[in-house]
Amino acid sequence: MRILLATDAWEPQVNGVVRTLTRVVGELRAMGHTVDVVSPDQFPTFPLPTYPEIKLALGAYEPVQERFKLFEPEAIHIATEGPIGLAARRICTEWKLPFTTSYHTRFPEYVSARLPLPLAAGYSYMRWFHKPSGRLMVATPTMRDELIRHGFRNISAWSRGVDTEQFRPKRPDEPDLFEGLARPIFLNVGRVAVEKNIEAFASLKLPGTKVVIGDGPAREELAEKYPETKFLGAKFGDELARYFACADVFCFPSLTDTFGLVILEAMAAGVPVAGFNAPGPADIIPGSNAGALAPDQETGLAEACLEALKCDRAVVRAFAEKFSWRACAEEFLKNLEPYPDPEKTRFWRRLRRLARLRRKPKTVA
Repeated sequence: MRILLATDAWEPQVNGVVRTLTRVVGELRAMGHTVDVVSPDQFPTFPLPTYPEIKLALGAYEPVQERFKLFEPEAIHIATEGPIGLAARRICTEWKLPFTTSYHTRFPEYVSARLPLPLAAGYSYMRWFHKPSGRLMVATPTMRDELIRHGFRNISAWSRGVDTEQFRPKRPDEPDLFEGLARPIFLNVGRVAVEKNIEAFASLKLPGTKVVIGDGPAREELAEKYPETKFLGAKFGDELARYFACADVFCFPSLTDTFGLVILEAMAAGVPVAGFNAPGPADIIPGSNAGALAPDQETGLAEACLEALKCDRAVVRAFAEKFSWRACAEEFLKNLEPYPDPEKTRFWRRLRRLARLRRKPKTVA
């Protein structure tokens, strides 16, 4: 199948959305599919206010239109709601092309945490954006139910995977990267920003040491406010995986994520997870024997961290092994509309013929 992916989130950005999309594209290509990715690195860009790591494309509409014509996709997936996603959506609606979308970020909550804008305005935009989509893919049942309550439709499941070779338990001969710090080690990994609710973790009264790995606009302020919490900055690749493996509990305080890929990465390292009863933790942790949930979204996170300490790390690892990127890619494929058929190639032939007729000069009798 020829699949066009339009996304405003792509490398060199480092986040769960980019990891998901790059891994799924890799799996799709390994399965024999042809994937064309339209991403910000192919355009002039400007930094997203308050989140400069994200670059937004300028003047995307006409270049994206040409990519459609050149690639002639059999399926189109729009992953994000930024300028590239908007350009692809406009083309699909103007040309009456079926497409799918996905909901990776709780955009209304994200904006509301940073700007004085009501949640209703954010959800109004998101409903408008996703309404023409043949299928709106979401990562968890909790997220699906939440979107249904907000008036979304055509929702399908699209779970996530984890690299269980890179993220694995610590071997006996490997060094303890937290040597010298009081145990137990309670770890958080992610962008240090207001929407990630890191302060809820840093303010916890816990034995041992709290460690935050990641960077972001709130890092300096939180490090000064909570000196007993160790802020180690950003780590990547195998080094990051080793930090996961050396922790005792992973704490996920976010209330704005739709899944939280770091949850699976911690579990793959054999590290139990504590989190609030919110999308992501609420879908992964219950019944897994791989972590604990706080009783509500305001309190109890410290108790959940202490409860998670009791989990068997071998059981935690075994649970994570049920998730694979190949299964994630196969679920993505099932959600694509339309499925490849001869009518699709005829459509592109008709479109090219129509374009030639429009360019042909009129003859005067």
